[in-house]
Amino acid sequence: MDAYTEGIVLRQTKTLNGRRMITLFSKEFGKLGAGTNLAGRGRDKSSLALRPFTYGSYGLRKSRGAWHMNGAEALRGFYRIAEEPEKFANCSYALEFTEKLLPEESPAPALFDLALEYFEMMEARRKKFDTLTAAFLFKAIHLWGAAPELGKCVRCGKEPRGGVRFGVRDGGLVCDDCRETENIPDADKDRLLYPLDFGILNVMRYLPGRPLKSFERLALDEPVLRALKRILREHAAWHLGVGGLKSEEFFNGGLTISRKELHGDGHGNHS
Repeated sequence: MDAYTEGIVLRQTKTLNGRRMITLFSKEFGKLGAGTNLAGRGRDKSSLALRPFTYGSYGLRKSRGAWHMNGAEALRGFYRIAEEPEKFANCSYALEFTEKLLPEESPAPALFDLALEYFEMMEARRKKFDTLTAAFLFKAIHLWGAAPELGKCVRCGKEPRGGVRFGVRDGGLVCDDCRETENIPDADKDRLLYPLDFGILNVMRYLPGRPLKSFERLALDEPVLRALKRILREHAAWHLGVGGLKSEEFFNGGLTISRKELHGDGHGNHS
């Protein structure tokens, strides 16, 4: 079977005899791994099209259950992402999150469009990169059917009136009445309860219903953003199995990440 498809390169890995394995998020076929003899270095259109973050057009052939890439042309490279370490680390997290989220060969056109829009916006963004990344993650979680319950308590079904917690294992809000009645301590690591003020809750309720474009100029305050990132990370790990990412430490306010660590030799060449 021969096919052409648009795609976003998630990863490039060197294999034997100069071949490369390209992990591609294709619009038509979803995530797939395709072996190729196309050169991964240089400045021609095909070599540029093999780099992570690149949006391109790809010629594919499937034979005996394996994909082969026999043509590639870069449509947009998003090269400016790599010019700023913080921007690069945010995009690397989004790329790795997307790869871990996607099953093999299952088309996800809405997520594809969201990812492409995210990289377009991130390339042009000048500050508060993690605000846009948090918005992307929240919308991706919703697209994947794992949206948290933010309108009512998941235990009693009532709209919270006083204090409220976000229960990661519960998948949404837990009101103080239920927490006290069931004697659930905040330190319950299994349940992962996080206190929310209504500022954070209002942000969480705002995120899903707006297009990503509406976050172009939005910059969340650091305490709100820090809490939101923690909740998103834990929720995605518990309900979608997306956790333990290389880039996770940066996203949670830890260390920066180099290109070599994420896309270097043996893990996808980004040079």
